Amino acid sequence: MAPSIVRKTTFFVIPLGLLVVLDQLTKGLISRSIPVNTGRTVIAGFFNIVYVHNTGGAFSLFAASSHHWAVYALAAISVAVVGAIAYAYGKTRKGDNWSKVAYICVAGGAVGNLIDRIRLGEVTDFLDFHAGRLHWPAFNVADIAISTGAAMLLISLLRNR
Repeated sequence: MAPSIVRKTTFFVIPLGLLVVLDQLTKGLISRSIPVNTGRTVIAGFFNIVYVHNTGGAFSLFAASSHHWAVYALAAISVAVVGAIAYAYGKTRKGDNWSKVAYICVAGGAVGNLIDRIRLGEVTDFLDFHAGRLHWPAFNVADIAISTGAAMLLISLLRNR
């Protein structure tokens, strides 16, 4: 392999791996500290740490499905997304670090949730925000990475128009 390919791959894989490790460590900590389907109030009326399993995709998509195909479909989608992102990352222009970081965030989050999906058949979520009657679905570090990366890619697209 050419040195530039090795360097580009290294700068993709190492931060992606660190994101995955952070995601898996936080999920492990929660699963060992809090009984499933319970939580602890951190800021009353606004933020809780909970331990829930999400059998669905983003924002609990397909969560109500009792079909086992949903787990496989979501895993396959994750693998395809990571492959597409790795390809797009490889095509980024030299110096376009914003897009590179965005791709790493999305791919790292997808891999973190994919590990849960393969290992458990569901994803561990634990961050629970709410304000009055407004309640955001619980999420995790991988979801933060995916959302941040997607927002960065959108900004990049709008900036480069």
